[in-house]
Amino acid sequence: SSEFYKDGKYVLASENKEFSSAEFSDYLAAWVDKYPIITVEDGMAEDDWDGWKLLTEKLGNKVQLVGDDLFVTNPAILQEGIDKGIANSILIKVNQIGTLTETLEAIKLATGAGYSSIVSHRSGETEDVVIADIVVGTAATQIKTGSLSRSDRVAKYNRLMRIEDQLRDHARYAGRAAFKHLQGA
Repeated sequence: SSEFYKDGKYVLASENKEFSSAEFSDYLAAWVDKYPIITVEDGMAEDDWDGWKLLTEKLGNKVQLVGDDLFVTNPAILQEGIDKGIANSILIKVNQIGTLTETLEAIKLATGAGYSSIVSHRSGETEDVVIADIVVGTAATQIKTGSLSRSDRVAKYNRLMRIEDQLRDHARYAGRAAFKHLQGA
């Protein structure tokens, strides 16, 4: 949402619509009520913390509200969000914060606060599969690596299957339980 947040308003130029933070959170809430949406990523702009608070109050018990641009894999910013009751999930990009230690700290912090963690690939990704190991090793809630359309993505899914083979009966697929905020989960 940061891309169309201008001067304190959400501007959907192609639809000729403009919303305040409260109106935009209502707009997103209406979509959640109308469609089977289980995750909203970056629903509000990264600088609109008041808007995030409104959105979390409206939807935080219904869907997964993921902060990507909001938290930027930064434990200090995530802690501020937790303290303010903003969002309920964080997108983790291993090379975004700078160190693996900080990445692992962000996942641990999120887990401790009851937030889900989604370990994500980056645009321009390679066939490196380390994020699959991080997801399993930290018991992160989800992985985001896209569809099975490119070798860099397939490599990560193949790694997950090899890990499952190694863990055998100790492997646990969370399924819908990964979405604890999903209505009726």
